Amino acid sequence: MIARLVLNGRPREVEVRPNQTLLELLRDTLGIFDVKEGCDEGVCGVCTVLLDGRPVSSCLVLAAGLRGRAVVTLRGLERNGGLHPLQEAFVRHGAVQCGFCTPGMLLTTLAFLEREPRPDREAIRAALEGNLCRCTGYTKIVDAVEAYVRGELGHD
Repeated sequence: MIARLVLNGRPREVEVRPNQTLLELLRDTLGIFDVKEGCDEGVCGVCTVLLDGRPVSSCLVLAAGLRGRAVVTLRGLERNGGLHPLQEAFVRHGAVQCGFCTPGMLLTTLAFLEREPRPDREAIRAALEGNLCRCTGYTKIVDAVEAYVRGELGHD
C-alpha cells in the first residue's frame, strides 16, 4: 500500500505495511531519526510530530491512514539552514540536556503557542504535561518558552 503525505513541506509517496505506525515509517523506512522512540504507548511524548499542525504520538498513528496529510518533524523547523528561534531559546536557557525529549517538547510547544500565543507559566507547564523529561526538571524548558514568548530571540 502506498502512503501519500507531505513531510516537512515536501510531498512523499512511500510504501507502507497495513499495521505500520507513523513512527516506524519515519524512523525505519525514511531514516528520520529526529523522531525518537520511547514508550510505544503514547504517554512519554518523545515520538511527537505535528500532524496537520497538531501534536500527535507517532507511535499511535497508522501510516496507511495519512492520505495526503502534513507531517512536521524537528527537521521541519529549520530556517535557512539554522535553528528555529524556539530551538535557540532552548539552547540559551539550558533546556537541552540529553536531548531525547527535546524534539517532542519543541513541536508540542509550537503547536500550543499557535493556539495560545501569550501563555503564563502555568499554562506552559500544563501544555507540556504529556512530554516527559528526565534531565532538566522542566524549569529550564519553561524558562526557554517564556523567553521565546517575550520575543527575546527574534520570535516570529
